[in-house]
Amino acid sequence: MSDLFPLTLKHAQVRRKGKTILGPVELTLEARGLTILMGPNGSGKTTLLRVIHGVERLSSGTTRWAVSDAVARERQAYVFQSPIMLRRSVSDNLHYPLQLVRTPRKQAVALVQYWLNRIGFDDLAQVQATSLSGGERQKLALARALIRKPDVLFLDEPCANLDGKSTREIENLLLETRAAGTRIIMATHDIGQARRLATDAIFILSGRVQEHSPAADFFERPKTSELVAFLQGDIVE
Repeated sequence: MSDLFPLTLKHAQVRRKGKTILGPVELTLEARGLTILMGPNGSGKTTLLRVIHGVERLSSGTTRWAVSDAVARERQAYVFQSPIMLRRSVSDNLHYPLQLVRTPRKQAVALVQYWLNRIGFDDLAQVQATSLSGGERQKLALARALIRKPDVLFLDEPCANLDGKSTREIENLLLETRAAGTRIIMATHDIGQARRLATDAIFILSGRVQEHSPAADFFERPKTSELVAFLQGDIVE
């Protein structure tokens, strides 16, 4: 269990050009599980992820970890919907985050080999990362995020536009990661994926958290008409 939690947001708001993009948000996340963020396009999922991760500045309100912000930032990782690949080999992409923290070479080599094997990339170690397919890039980005063993992993639509095989491989890796103790907070538009992965879920609409509940309650006993409509596949505004 991570000592970074609980994570508490109080009256958290993001405004741009006079328009409220997010909030006010009142939210508490505990130390275990895989939290899924759901909502229509433009509802604020990515902004909330970025606020919690610390790369989006609040206009007002607070985001507070159980430890200092500096410590929290060192122990988390973020995977984007369209991951950025370094113009280097697959192996070098995995080495890079270890170089940033000056991991001893012998240990770094062992970790890179472990992750190459874990994601099935042994034969791709020296391939230019930018030449990989979309699914391969996403797996590499996930391995690159996990190689430093973060306490918290943020993911923004990691399986968008991927085929079924790639999606299943990434989901299996996420479930293994959660089981190993890493806290995961993930945005997805895929209701089926959310049902498969979530321990709890958050529904965001127009920048506000409408519901936050354990997965069973969220999907089987939604409290608001908006979430009922969203889960039925209706357009929600």
